[in-house]
Parts: sequence; structure tokens; C-alpha cells
Amino acid sequence: MALDTPTTPTTPPTSPTRPEARPARLTGRAALVLFVLCAAQFMVALDFSVLNVALPSLGADLGMSQSALQWAVTAFALPSGGFLLLFGRTGDLFGRRKLFLAGLALFGTASLLATFAWDPASFLAGRALQGVGAAAIVPTGMSLLTTTFPEGPQRDRALGISGTLLSLGFTVGMVLGGVLTDAFGWRSTMGLLALFTLIVLPLAPGILTESRNPQRPRLDVPGAITVTGGLLSLIYALSTAAERGFGDADVVITLIAGLALLTAFVLIESRTREPLVSLPMLRRPSVAWGNVGGLITFSTMTTAVFVLTLYLQEILHLSASQTGLIFGVQGVLSVVAGTLTPKVVGRFGARRTLVLSLLAQGVLMAGLLTIGATSGALLVTVFISLASMAHLGAIVSYGLTVTSGVPDAEQGLATGLVTTTQQVSMTVGIPLLGVLATTQSTLFTGVRLVLALASALVIAAALLIALGLRKRA
Repeated sequence: MALDTPTTPTTPPTSPTRPEARPARLTGRAALVLFVLCAAQFMVALDFSVLNVALPSLGADLGMSQSALQWAVTAFALPSGGFLLLFGRTGDLFGRRKLFLAGLALFGTASLLATFAWDPASFLAGRALQGVGAAAIVPTGMSLLTTTFPEGPQRDRALGISGTLLSLGFTVGMVLGGVLTDAFGWRSTMGLLALFTLIVLPLAPGILTESRNPQRPRLDVPGAITVTGGLLSLIYALSTAAERGFGDADVVITLIAGLALLTAFVLIESRTREPLVSLPMLRRPSVAWGNVGGLITFSTMTTAVFVLTLYLQEILHLSASQTGLIFGVQGVLSVVAGTLTPKVVGRFGARRTLVLSLLAQGVLMAGLLTIGATSGALLVTVFISLASMAHLGAIVSYGLTVTSGVPDAEQGLATGLVTTTQQVSMTVGIPLLGVLATTQSTLFTGVRLVLALASALVIAAALLIALGLRKRA
């Protein structure tokens, strides 16, 4: 059977629990809802990268050693990835709007704490609380989006816009981080996030409507403890391994603990009457393979952007503004791709679009291997921008693949899986692959090695997903 049956805007939804598909045009209240939800997602994506280029300045100001600076990133990544599934399910049970608003308030308060931090401890506390707030915002925001916009053209367009801003946020963060740090200092990067919250939070209560699972089952506490502990341990181990290596005792212990807790989680979920994660859902090919696609596309693209930043500035000696211009082109084409992807999905279906987008991303990333040690800025501009367009197609289509046909009562779980994949892949991609760029005999050799591995991973994933999705879930 084909990967997906092509759909058109008039094709009825596949899930009997969804209302009849509406026109793709968004007007009035729906547009405001989309603005609030996408602005929040963009803000979280921005937080993943806006601080990167400010780390040396931050360390000098707060007296943090170079080895301690990784915690400026890890302190955010740990809770933002670790609590996603828990908060996604909590929103299902007790109210997604309520948890979304609480996450926004916490994120804004934490951003102010980080902005005015007086020592390393206060700054890292702010970053950790930002991560907790992000873990509440992302899955509930995605659930509110998928339950607000019915399956079909409206949801395709909404996810296209959301995916565009998510991808754009990471890139814009890298550009803005350098500009703000040079002009106003590192604190302005955290202040920008607080400003975003002040814009979004006042609008949200009057626009968003409450959404929850009407059956209100009990929260799976043992499952919540084991999956949260497992994700926290695993993310910590992978993040720390980038600096200390996989032979470090802390890395080994936390890696084993994380795998043990996640194994225990699977056993618990298979026996409890009201599980945090439905194992039958995880066995759906669309859910399993869709999330594999998301994991690969996010981790490889964020890593490619990271190593290309090193290449442009450290090898070609471009300025921060010139580097920012190159990634600005990438951002503009990502926006273009976000407007085109729903039309591609409507013609070819989400599953075919996912496979084709991954193949295109992998091939275009392979084109980056033509860069030289003394020139290559134009090649980087062309290939990373086109690869980002394909990457955007993969982002939108993998979200649609995973959530299509899932009842509204389980949308928080499905989108929790989607967003967990996004956050974990953005967290571990650079430590696992990017570190290779700085540990080879020369930086140029390392950059090419990382790009080659990233390209191969994306192409291999596309072929495996094509095989895995030959039959419908």
C-alpha cells in the first residue's frame, strides 16, 4: 500500500471524532488563537539558541568557568525535555489552557530572574525555571492548536505556520543573540524572552478556551515519576558526555539510570489501567515512525547550523553580522516553505511529504560537502537555505503524521510525544554530533565529518520511514 493517500482540501477527515473539515482561511478569533499559540512556541524555540553566542560574555560577568558554562544550556534543556510528557498528560486531565497560562507566567518570571541574576546560582535557577515553564507551554500549546483547528486544511495550515516559527525561532535566536549581546550585553537576550511573555500572556486568557479530556482519568503517578526521571537522566548524560566523554563515571551512571527508569516506565504502562502513555498508540506505525522522522530532522538541522556557524566565523573569518545575514536567508526561505508545505501535504499526503522532505534535506545537506577551506559562503547560503525548506516540510508533515486520527481526548499525549521529540532532539543533537567538529585534527575536517554524518542519517531515516509506513496504522 502507498505511504499515504493524497488528500485535497475537500477530503473528509479520517477520524470520526473530528468535525467536518473547514476552509483553510483563518479569520477573526481563530487567527488570534493561532498568533498566541505560535508566538509562545517561537519564544521557546528562541530560548534554545539566543544565549549561545552570549556565553563567553555571561561567564565573564557572573564568574562562571568555561566548563561551567554548559550548564547555562543544560539547566534549561533538562526540565524542558524531561517534564514534557508529564505536563502534556496533566493538561489533558486538568485543563490545557490552565496549564498553558501557568507555564507562560512561570517562563516570564524565570526570564526576569535570569535577566537580573546576580550570581551563577540565581542565573541557573532562572534557566531551570524557564525549562519547567517551557515544558508546560509546548505540549499544551500544541494540544490547544490541534483541538482548535480541525483535521484537514485548517490544521495543515496552522501546523505549517507553527512549524515555520519553531524552525525560524532557533535560527533567529542565533542571529539576535549576537546582535543583542554586542549592543546591550548578554542580559538583553533573557530580557527579550521576558518581553515576549509580556506580549503573549495578557492576550491569552481572553482568546483561548479550556480543553481537557472529559473523562478525567486518574494521573499515572508511577509512570510520571519513571518517565520524567528517565528523560532527565538521559538528557543529562548525553549533554554531559559532550564535555567529559562517555567514559566519565557520572555519564555512565546517569545513562544506565535513565535507561533503567525508561524500561521500568514501559513495564508500568503495560500493566496500569490508566497509563500515562498508551502503548498501543506507540505501536502505531504513524506515531512511531513519525517521531523518528522528527527526531532526525531536528537533531541534524540544529547540528548543521551549529557547525556551519563555526565554519563561517572560525574558518572563513566572517563577522557576526555577515554570518547572521546568511542565516537570515535561511530564515526567509523557511517562512516560504511554511506557506507551501500545507499545499504539498494536501496533494501528496503527510506521510509521503515526510519521506520526500527528509530525502531532500539529506541530499541538500550532502551538497554542503562541496565547501572549501578558504571559500564556501555562497555554497553554505544556497544549500543550508534549501535544506531548511525541506526540513520545514519534514517538521510539519511529521506532526501531522503523528496526530492525524488521534481522538481529541488523547491529543495532549500525541502532541506531548511530538514536542518531546522536538525538545530532546534539539537538546542532544549538538552534543552528540556537533562535538565531533571540535575534536578532529582540524576544525574544517570536523565540520565536513559532521555534515557527512548528518546527511547520511537523514537519508537513511527517510528510507526506513518509507518502509515503516507502507501500511497504515
